[in-house]
Amino acid sequence: MPKRERARLLQKIAQFAADPFAPFAAATPLMGQKQAVKIRQRDWRAVCRIDRASDTAIVEAIGHRREVSR
Repeated sequence: MPKRERARLLQKIAQFAADPFAPFAAATPLMGQKQAVKIRQRDWRAVCRIDRASDTAIVEAIGHRREVSR
């Protein structure tokens, strides 16, 4: 992963984690999983699980879009 893309993706993850229940343009819900979203940065994706009980977001996977969506 290029350094620039990694920095931007981590920045988006931090913004999302600050308030995981607010609308966020770069985050889309995963089909079939209510508590999971993917955050996109060009060809890179981060899959985050939202824990409503503790009000947190947990990063489960980061990778290229063709690897993470499988």
